[in-house]
Amino acid sequence: MIKFLIKGVLRDRSRSLFPVLTVTAGVLLTVVGFSWLNGIQSSWVEVAAKYNTGHLRVMSRAYADDVNQSPNDLAYIGVNQLLSNLRQDFPELTWTPRIRFGGLLDIPDEKGETEVQGPCMGMAVDLLSEDSPEEEILNLRDSIIRGRLPEEPDEILITEEFAQRLGLSMGETATLISATMYGSMAIANFSVTGTVRFGVTAMDRSTIIADISEIQRVLNMENTAGEVLGFFKTNLYDNEQAEEIAERFNAKYSDKEDEFSPYMGTLLKQSGMEDILGMVDIYGEVIIIVFIVVMSIVLWNAGLMGSLRRYGEIGVRLAIGEDKGHLYRSLITESLVIGFIGSVIGTVLGLLVSYYLQEKGINIAFMMKDSTLMMSDTFRADVDAVSHYIGFIPGMAATFLGSLFSGVGIYKRKTSQLMKELET
Repeated sequence: MIKFLIKGVLRDRSRSLFPVLTVTAGVLLTVVGFSWLNGIQSSWVEVAAKYNTGHLRVMSRAYADDVNQSPNDLAYIGVNQLLSNLRQDFPELTWTPRIRFGGLLDIPDEKGETEVQGPCMGMAVDLLSEDSPEEEILNLRDSIIRGRLPEEPDEILITEEFAQRLGLSMGETATLISATMYGSMAIANFSVTGTVRFGVTAMDRSTIIADISEIQRVLNMENTAGEVLGFFKTNLYDNEQAEEIAERFNAKYSDKEDEFSPYMGTLLKQSGMEDILGMVDIYGEVIIIVFIVVMSIVLWNAGLMGSLRRYGEIGVRLAIGEDKGHLYRSLITESLVIGFIGSVIGTVLGLLVSYYLQEKGINIAFMMKDSTLMMSDTFRADVDAVSHYIGFIPGMAATFLGSLFSGVGIYKRKTSQLMKELET
């Protein structure tokens, strides 16, 4: 029976072409939309982890309360012992200290007087240790636009956009004017060895990257760091495992009564990503529901029109004794065949578009000139296992619902009028 229905669908384009095209279009948009939202979600998590919170972040409790202000006067003292404990207790993660600081970058002229200056956002990371993971985490070598990576403590990287605005050349001296951990003024000279571009507008605008050991000296923060970031060695964020690790750490080391005791938080909880990613998941579900509803209505109408064209066929099949229920079920089965064909074609086309967007992406930097959000300038799709079958949900459901409603008309046919219809 199914073989007979498949032959009928393939041979009679008048009853299959439009429904197949409708399903194909809906499935294609579903697959691309899902992969696109999945890519945005992955991009947000990756950027937040690399440049902000890590997969897990350890700070003093006082620092955590005002973490968005990066209050170095509340930084954790004794970070060397803390790192030792973290690496011993949680070897499945890579741990690295960071210091965030602000200040003024002053560029002197030939006479040593200020030529140009601008406010900067600084990030101190471990650049010089042989076993440091920061070069890989921040993708520094591939992000270099001009120059080279620092090789000495008094050398820094600066973002290309910031360097162009200041008119900096490689090898020039830049003076950092900032504040120490204890509130006094800190002034230090650095040599600019290279420029980088991260592809994150909020960072590319005015960021400098310095070695943490030198910044600790300049800001009077020896054996101190604002935060210690942890990254899963698989490079994939596992929220369930992260929450379990944070709970174990806080139970062992954190004291709610001591504002300077260490506190560990997860990526989703500390970056505000939990609510954002929850909204993205809701949008993904809404996309699928919308396409199911819209395609069901379209296919319902297509089924009604098809029933008008097939009015005689249905009458003959009833006249020769075919049960209405069997006829109704055969039409539903036929619609499922059409849905499957359209879903396969739409999924293949959707995956092709998604793979292209995954490789090329779409640059939206022109929309983010004044953005302060930590998000990539280039959005890419992310094709995963779900992308290969997500389109079948609206594709099959819509055709089933469409034929379910339109096929009800079969039960309204009166067999007493069949002979008169056949005579005419």
